[in-house]
Amino acid sequence: MPTIFEWKGWKFLFYSLDGHEPPHVHVRKDRKEVKIWLESLAVAKNRRCSDQDISAILKVVTRNRDAFVERWHEYFGD
Repeated sequence: MPTIFEWKGWKFLFYSLDGHEPPHVHVRKDRKEVKIWLESLAVAKNRRCSDQDISAILKVVTRNRDAFVERWHEYFGD
């Protein structure tokens, strides 16, 4: 479960068993978590994140999407 980025206490990471899915990132802080598809920037799953949290996280993912996709391919070997 490599952490690829941190921002304001939020950890952006991949789960090791997710390589069969399209590129995405999980973002966690405390008991909150959101899963973001990197191609469409759509929320795939949300646990306890407010709309405000998601809006801020989506801005960070948008700014770093190319780097996150590159890290995805490095990690999963696609």
